[in-house]
Amino acid sequence: MSVDIKHVTDPAFGKYGRILTKDYDLTDFLKVMDGMEIPAGVVYEPSVAALESLPIMKTFTDSVYGGLPIQIGYCNGHNHLLNAVEYHRSSEINVAATDLILLIGIQKDITPEYTYPTDQIEAFLVPAGTMIEVYATTLHYAPCGVKGAGFRCGVVLPKDTNLDLEVKPMGAKEDSLLFARNKWLIAHSEAKIEGAFVGLTGENISVL
Repeated sequence: MSVDIKHVTDPAFGKYGRILTKDYDLTDFLKVMDGMEIPAGVVYEPSVAALESLPIMKTFTDSVYGGLPIQIGYCNGHNHLLNAVEYHRSSEINVAATDLILLIGIQKDITPEYTYPTDQIEAFLVPAGTMIEVYATTLHYAPCGVKGAGFRCGVVLPKDTNLDLEVKPMGAKEDSLLFARNKWLIAHSEAKIEGAFVGLTGENISVL
């Protein structure tokens, strides 16, 4: 199932996040990102020294995250499908180093059984050079490329987010979704993500 693609400047994006580009100098950050490979699949690295050694690391720490320890990584590759949605207990910063498309939803639309209908997903084009905050209540996953092209996306999160769990709790019903540290995941059956909770109902969204 395909989906209409809005621009990130569309007012409809306001419930999912906000644009931060004008407040921060991304010149050096984008230069480093532009030198990175775009793999055939999708690769996510939560913490990358070449990005965390930039002066903007301190700016992200002190300003964007209010002094919390953070990590800067990337999600690069080729993708055109939704496959899953995830959420964190914190906002995520995305820096588009290429044009990319985000497929996003809202956490309140998850059912009491922790299923989520894919027809609630919206798509937004994020142009290269744009920095956005994706709110903690926004469901998201790997970006998609534009018309089959690859993408590069910088990802800033609180430190240790998306690392392997040290403990897998099994008390609350939501614990079934806990896939990594600070990462709750609902997958589509077609994605075949090992160990993931399968709860996306409806067709797997495609941007092609």
